Amino acid sequence: MFDTVLIANRGAIACRIIRTLKALGLKSVAVYSEADADSRHVALADQAVCIGPAPAAQSYLDVERILAAAQQTGAGAIHPGYGFLSENPAFADACEAAGIAFIGPTGAQMRAFGLKHSARELAMQHEVPLLPGSGLLSDATEAATEAERIGYPVMLKSTAGGGGIGMRLVRNATELTAAWEAVERLARANFKDAGLFLEKFVEQARHIEVQLFGDGLGHVVALGERDCSAQRRNQKVIEETPAPHLARARDTLCARCVDEGRLAAAAAAAKADDIVDDHPVALRGRRAEHALRVRRKVVDRAFRAVAEDIMVEPGSPRRTLAVGKVADGVHREHQRGEGKAVGPLAEPVVDEHIERAFAAHMMPPHRRHIDGVAGGEVGG
Repeated sequence: MFDTVLIANRGAIACRIIRTLKALGLKSVAVYSEADADSRHVALADQAVCIGPAPAAQSYLDVERILAAAQQTGAGAIHPGYGFLSENPAFADACEAAGIAFIGPTGAQMRAFGLKHSARELAMQHEVPLLPGSGLLSDATEAATEAERIGYPVMLKSTAGGGGIGMRLVRNATELTAAWEAVERLARANFKDAGLFLEKFVEQARHIEVQLFGDGLGHVVALGERDCSAQRRNQKVIEETPAPHLARARDTLCARCVDEGRLAAAAAAAKADDIVDDHPVALRGRRAEHALRVRRKVVDRAFRAVAEDIMVEPGSPRRTLAVGKVADGVHREHQRGEGKAVGPLAEPVVDEHIERAFAAHMMPPHRRHIDGVAGGEVGG
């Protein structure tokens, strides 16, 4: 078991991890670029190591420098936070090879679920409900054939990356050729992977994400869900937990996501996406995208998931106990709220920064439609 954790990140997420480490009696190591020498996470940590100049490629994305910092400070584990190297399977493998615990999924798990088309294939093998879609497409001609089979409208999406980048709504065959060229170009430029596939677009729907936590040994629990339907240009604007008006669909939705988490042998935090029909409320299918290291503050605040994520090494008995502890807490809150709450906070939790942004722009916090963008099949 480690007693010192290096945080391979900066900013708010690094500060939150450091505070959690302190609460757990663990020592923290911050890394920083020359431009971030005066940042708050550097001041909060027990130790801090400069890992290079300002460009991320020469600091926060430099695996060798981060591993050297861990070895220099005696850190037994690395927490990647989100972004940067958090979903890089080679980094997870490098940590394992160096004898340093990677607080997150294994490289193999990232490879299985890191590409959307391969995640879909795995889910289909285990009969997980999915939106109609295609496999990896070779060219625009094959895309046209598959789109006719699926039925327009469809979403043309890059298999790599996320964050709403590399996806376009296609309503008819006339739009497909131009969409193919544009999305392929974006995917190659942003993710160094031009692989594309298709999924059915659901016009009136909600984007619901379920937060998962697992021990790497097949024990997985759902930490409730969040409604991410309010989006602009495929980017999430606001997230709310519990998701409103799910009624009896909530239990089915969470159970499906837990099953999929077991397929991936989730070893830390994960999230799974669902598309839910708005009229009436009904599950329309899954988006098989596991952003295994994406953290969402709105659920962290509701369930204190960061502490559980850091507590123990993946695959250890203590992580299994941590998963059980989380599950017990969720069960108690269900009882306390007489089934009306899905987490410690009975009232919906909204990220305060986003809440202020809405106020600043005098935009009503409507859940599903921002600038005329439907919350169906959008976002990463």
